[in-house]
Amino acid sequence: MDTRIGSLESAKPASSDVGSIPNGTATVVQGSASPSSHISASDSTLGRHIARRLVQIGVTDVFTVPGDFNLTLLDHLIAEPGLNNIGCCNELNAGYAADGYARRRGVGACVVTFTVGGLSVLNAIAGAYSENLPVICIVGGPNTNDYGTNRILHHTIGLPDFSQEMRCFQTVTCYQAVVNNLDDGHELIDTAISTALKESKPVYISISCNLPAIPHPTFSRDPVPFSIAPRLSNKLGLEAAVEAAAAFLNKAVKPVMGRRVIACIGDGSFQVTAQDVSTMLRCGQNSIIFLINNGGYTIEVEIHDGPYNVIKNWNYTGLVDAIHNGEGKCWTKKVFCEEDLVEAIETATGPKKDCLCFIEVIAHKDDTSKELLEWGSRVSAANSRPPNPQ
Repeated sequence: MDTRIGSLESAKPASSDVGSIPNGTATVVQGSASPSSHISASDSTLGRHIARRLVQIGVTDVFTVPGDFNLTLLDHLIAEPGLNNIGCCNELNAGYAADGYARRRGVGACVVTFTVGGLSVLNAIAGAYSENLPVICIVGGPNTNDYGTNRILHHTIGLPDFSQEMRCFQTVTCYQAVVNNLDDGHELIDTAISTALKESKPVYISISCNLPAIPHPTFSRDPVPFSIAPRLSNKLGLEAAVEAAAAFLNKAVKPVMGRRVIACIGDGSFQVTAQDVSTMLRCGQNSIIFLINNGGYTIEVEIHDGPYNVIKNWNYTGLVDAIHNGEGKCWTKKVFCEEDLVEAIETATGPKKDCLCFIEVIAHKDDTSKELLEWGSRVSAANSRPPNPQ
């Protein structure tokens, strides 16, 4: 991974490179820009540069949670015509939304605030790292004047060292850039984004809160497109995998497939993510969500049973109805048997196809497959192995 920290006369040593293992970066095509590529002084800002770069690499939706350190940056992002701001209910959900977006579109982006937001989104970024997904994680950072002053800021852990957040991201991103000076901001931002695309891994970009709105000569032209070598794919291997997957699905008696199905999730998982159903409603999504309600953590039960695997049951359809609150298009249904489920699917794909459809499937806690039972016993055996003799 590679880390770069911007230079500040009043703070740390200029343009310091933190010890790292460089991965290399994609190059930017050099050449003279046409006169029409010049942009107005009011638009030649760091904030607008980031916005244009995101649009250029294919990001049209950025998932955000506002905080006082990123508000000015968000102003510039929403001013970009090709970029939609998707406000999320918390940073973890924003990170997972960017993860899903990257799976579908090739690259995703999220914007959060310093430390309290950055540490919250960290788990989603770690997941994107393990799945080789290029997610651009942008954090609104402290004012440039606060670096090196030994001040203790809000939204931190109470220490004057502002590098803690960046250090946390070092092991789950392939590049980290701390932009606290406009002179090298262009280079740091472009290197971070191009590295994410080249390595297919997340990157971390911290932007000081007082920089996004300031014009600078380096942002006076439209961004030069990245020149990135295409990632090679094993065509024969890919075709074999597709054929195997198709054969497996074709064996299903009653497959549930279609572009509208967004997720089949457990009740425990939903108690984390439920609030961003409101975001989906606000954005007019017409996906179908299946919630499998079996009253607890069934996988953990099969590994090692105990009272901690039982959770308080919610009225999940009632919760979604409350979130809906009559605003937007939403349809919910609770089903108890196969006939109910078939009817619900027919309704969701027919009369309610323009709605966000939420189907709660009530299942017995022991309603598991043979494969899950076998897997649980194997995991239990692996976890309970005694220590090797010393």
